[in-house]
Amino acid sequence: MAFRFPGAPNLRRAILIAAILAAPVVALAQDDPKIIPPKQKKLPEAPGRLPKVGADRTRGLDFLFGALKAAPDEASAKHVEARIWAIWMQTPSDTAALLMLRAKAAMEAQQTDVALKLLDSVIKLRPDYVEGWNRRATLYYLQNDYAHSLADIQQVLIREPRHFGALAGLGMIMQDIGDDKRALDAFRRALAINPHLEKVPELVKSLSEKVDGRDI
Repeated sequence: MAFRFPGAPNLRRAILIAAILAAPVVALAQDDPKIIPPKQKKLPEAPGRLPKVGADRTRGLDFLFGALKAAPDEASAKHVEARIWAIWMQTPSDTAALLMLRAKAAMEAQQTDVALKLLDSVIKLRPDYVEGWNRRATLYYLQNDYAHSLADIQQVLIREPRHFGALAGLGMIMQDIGDDKRALDAFRRALAINPHLEKVPELVKSLSEKVDGRDI
């Protein structure tokens, strides 16, 4: 079955399949959950310094996603992308914002247990906050805990189907567990939203060559 994203029900089924496929990998990876894998596992993330953006979230995002597709070069695309991340990072809760900052600092210090507890608190406090789920999905991914990362990616995409960072992460997980077809589908979906994602075009090219002609 091809991995597609037409709606939440199909997404849930795909995530469930992916979690089952990932189970043996997860079991092997849980021996020492504090180990952060090498830097090649880096996912798309918000830049360190974000621009100031307006409060009209929905209208602002719709405009910016259009601008992102139409960006004439990488520099322009990065400027638009930063504004999208800035809107995604917004939260009306000062407490959630502070917890996110502390979680980021804990992840950078490789204090994964601390970071996880902080992100758990963010999600409990603001379950509607997309970046709480996305940041925790990233943390789980860096721990090779693919089942939990996939579950959080599902929550991100239910709330924001255009989240190219989560889609790229989904593609990386599918690639790691050897499901090249679903990896390719996820990367293509991410590129359709953000054509200027780093390294993803190369991944699409290499996976297309591998998947082409297969009966999957």
